Amino acid sequence: MKNQITPCLWFENQAEAAANFYTSVFKNSKIENISRYSKEGFEIHGQKEGSVLTVNFQINGQSFVALNGGPFFKFNESVSFQVFCDTQEEIDNYWEKLTAEGEESQCGWLKDKFGLSWQIIPNILSELMSDPAKAGKVTEAFLKMKKFDIEKLVKASK
Repeated sequence: MKNQITPCLWFENQAEAAANFYTSVFKNSKIENISRYSKEGFEIHGQKEGSVLTVNFQINGQSFVALNGGPFFKFNESVSFQVFCDTQEEIDNYWEKLTAEGEESQCGWLKDKFGLSWQIIPNILSELMSDPAKAGKVTEAFLKMKKFDIEKLVKASK
């Protein structure tokens, strides 16, 4: 079944590079289609004929569209993608790849080299936070973290 909702990511002119990057970071990902600007509408879009307009791609079955729409809009932290991980190894892998040429933030958040925000989260966090007796200690621990550390979260919950 095709996804009913597909995030569209607006880039100035890096849609293809971004789609290639994201599909290299996540397993089970692929580029599906690339569309290009035509000469029609040049007076509106101003893009060179044949340059990339959109790239349709998938990450683990989730469809995305990357759009080269020009310099009008930039990403900000009000929208991010959460990546849930079973192991510290997974967290470390995504963190390393997505922060390359990007920037680290707090509580598992980061910005990649295109300015898109991600949160790399251990699956166990929701379990730890659902126990009122543990939630305060776990919160205190993760507020001090940039990249989540599963071992430290579990230790804080005891």
